[in-house]
Amino acid sequence: MTCPSLLCRREVVGELGADRATGPAEWVVEQVRGGGTLGQFLRFVLVGGSTTVVYAALFVALGWLGYLPAHVSATVVSTILANELHRRLTFRADERVHWFTAQWEAGGVTVVGLMATSAALGWLDSHAGKASVVTQVALVVCVTAAIGLMRFVALRWLFRAPAIDAA
Repeated sequence: MTCPSLLCRREVVGELGADRATGPAEWVVEQVRGGGTLGQFLRFVLVGGSTTVVYAALFVALGWLGYLPAHVSATVVSTILANELHRRLTFRADERVHWFTAQWEAGGVTVVGLMATSAALGWLDSHAGKASVVTQVALVVCVTAAIGLMRFVALRWLFRAPAIDAA
C-alpha cells in the first residue's frame, strides 16, 4: 500500500512543540492527524482496536455455530472493514490504491493471522476444554496484536509504490 509520507516528507522546523504550548492530549491528536510514521501507527492501532471490537461482537453473536466458524466469519468481516479503513484513514491511500488491491495485499497477511489465531483457539480448546468466550476473545486479541505489528510493517514498508524517479 502506498505510504504518502515516504513519497514526500516535510521538514521539521524547531523542536517538537517549541512554538506553542500544548499538552499531551493535543500532541497525541496532532500526531494522529499527521502524515508521519507515528501518526500512521497511531491510526493503525485505533482502526485495529475498533475492528477488534467488531470482531468480538460478531464472535459472540455467532458463538452458536461453534468457535471455529464464528472465528472465521468474524475475522473475514472485521478484516474487510479494517483493510478499507486502513486504506482510507491509516495510510490515506484511497486515491492511489484500489479497493481490491488493498484487500488482496492486506488479506494475504491476514491469512497468516487467521491461521495463527485458529491454531491458538484450537490449542486452547484441546487444553482447556470449554473455555469462556472472554478467554477465547482475549487469546485472539493477543495473537492478533502480534500479527498486527507484522501487518503494519508489511503495509507501511513492503506494499508501497516505488519512489518516483526524478530523472
